[in-house]
Amino acid sequence: MKVQFRITLKLLKEIRTDLNRPHAFALERVGFIYCRFAWLSKSELVILAHDYEPVDDAHYEDDREFGAVIGVGAFRRVLTRTYHEKLGIFHVHSHGGKGVPRPSGPDMSETAKFVPDFFHGRRDVPHGAMIFSDDALSGRVWLSEDDRKPKTFTSCRVTGWPLSWWQKS
Repeated sequence: MKVQFRITLKLLKEIRTDLNRPHAFALERVGFIYCRFAWLSKSELVILAHDYEPVDDAHYEDDREFGAVIGVGAFRRVLTRTYHEKLGIFHVHSHGGKGVPRPSGPDMSETAKFVPDFFHGRRDVPHGAMIFSDDALSGRVWLSEDDRKPKTFTSCRVTGWPLSWWQKS
């Protein structure tokens, strides 16, 4: 299955700026990207980044096991919005560095636990998780709550000047 992700340069810069802000105790920032979708065929999905919502400082929990832990209030807020609008939710954080980032073991296991819960807000759209680096991104998308094998992004396009594009080989 092909999964294309598209985002404007303006939104990408906004997200990177937010994710690079320091936090009082969390080692990293997290946020949520709201997305719309277009099926080009039964085997080709286009994900369109629509909006970004940073996690408020009050929703971070002081937990040293992970770089950032957020409470249920942050999830409740995005679930409420997706319930009222036909938007998918993508959890996002940054690994910094250069090149296409790869999810860590905790990234894989933790997103597998909470992304399916996004379907409680909206069952009729995909949801997922993304990781940004300083010059690229990667992502996985769940097509349903029962999806045990999320699909990985096969290409990404950033619209704006300069135009940027990468494709999984």
